[in-house]
Amino acid sequence: MDVLVIGGGGREHALVWKIKQSPLVEKIYCAPGNAGIATLAECVDISAEDTDGLLEFASKNNIGLTVVGPEQPLLAGIADKFIGRGLKIFGPTKLAANLEGSKSFCKNLLKQYAVPTANYRVFDSHVQAQEYVRNGKLPVVIKADGLASGKGVKICKSRDEAESALKEIMEDKVFGAAGNSVVVEEFLEGDELSVMAITDGKTIMVLEGAQDHKRAFNEDKGPNTGGMGAYSPVPFLNDKLYARIEKEILVPVVHAMKKERMPFKGLLYAGIMLCKPAPKVLEFNVRFGDPETQPVMMRMKSDIVPIMLATINGTLEEQEIAWDERGSVCVVMASGGYPDKYDKGFEITGLEEAGKMQDTVVFHAGTKTENGKCVTSGGRVLGVTTLGKDIKSARMSVYKAIGKINFEKAHYRTDIGSKAMTSRL
Repeated sequence: MDVLVIGGGGREHALVWKIKQSPLVEKIYCAPGNAGIATLAECVDISAEDTDGLLEFASKNNIGLTVVGPEQPLLAGIADKFIGRGLKIFGPTKLAANLEGSKSFCKNLLKQYAVPTANYRVFDSHVQAQEYVRNGKLPVVIKADGLASGKGVKICKSRDEAESALKEIMEDKVFGAAGNSVVVEEFLEGDELSVMAITDGKTIMVLEGAQDHKRAFNEDKGPNTGGMGAYSPVPFLNDKLYARIEKEILVPVVHAMKKERMPFKGLLYAGIMLCKPAPKVLEFNVRFGDPETQPVMMRMKSDIVPIMLATINGTLEEQEIAWDERGSVCVVMASGGYPDKYDKGFEITGLEEAGKMQDTVVFHAGTKTENGKCVTSGGRVLGVTTLGKDIKSARMSVYKAIGKINFEKAHYRTDIGSKAMTSRL
């Protein structure tokens, strides 16, 4: 069959790379893709937000499977449109996608079905929210209710920080309409990890865990980003903890969505805080994480295409999945200034040399081809990803590969994966 992957970031490059390994696949298209994806698939000049254009392309080109990378088209109802046309698409419906599209919807669902999460309040009034944080307990976490590209979360240690965050989100509209309302919740302490699971609404297939690094700078300092790197597996995520997360979080949420008449099919991504006495949900995403997907795809030994098709067909219980026991680390090379203002158009050199290293893949995120050269075109530019016998050796390899790559004002963290060796859990 021919496959269409929607999106143009590092996550989509990793998905294309994995899907291309399947003997079931004849050709891959990617819309819009990037310079790296173009070496594996035919890039199509259609925006990921152009759901009607994507639908027509899939119909005309007899696409046998469409895989949605980013969240925006899912919230716009692309799955509903494809299903209505009789096309196979991996991703939840518009209603189900509200688990990510509205933090207040997600928190209210978790509360209703007794899924452990932080205590919270929802506000659509700036004045009332300000009054609440002036008198509430610190530190506090303030979240824009809608989509904010992973940047709409503010951890505030002082009242001034909290009031400033509310002003930015609710009055200055730095995240647009996503800040029309906010969720104000208690600050949770512990180790954060990402647990991704594939579900057909009945069966849940939990993928290997990963730990993302959200902050821009070393030691988790600086502003939140879309993610500066990730590693897998997570040493402290053992079978007992996996079972607990599945039983206390994933199963109740999948059942809740079915009971609420919005059954979930696709990739369910739980952001978890490992705090005492129980793991708690920080947030849910309704698509593969970025950059967690890069190391997870590197470690997946099974063909992902039959798993995706079984998810769509409701036969996931017939599938199994095998994993490479080695460790994988992904480090994001970003544009200088990211996640704030940054320049584009810098030539990237050393890609071929880095890509020749054993068990190393340079996944492209914000890149494009210009005058025959690969140049930067986004905030997160590359996701350099390696396999090693363990996390320590994978870290050594990934930073060696990064040393071969250069572009002006390149910025990356040098401590990705170090938590695997230092976690107190």
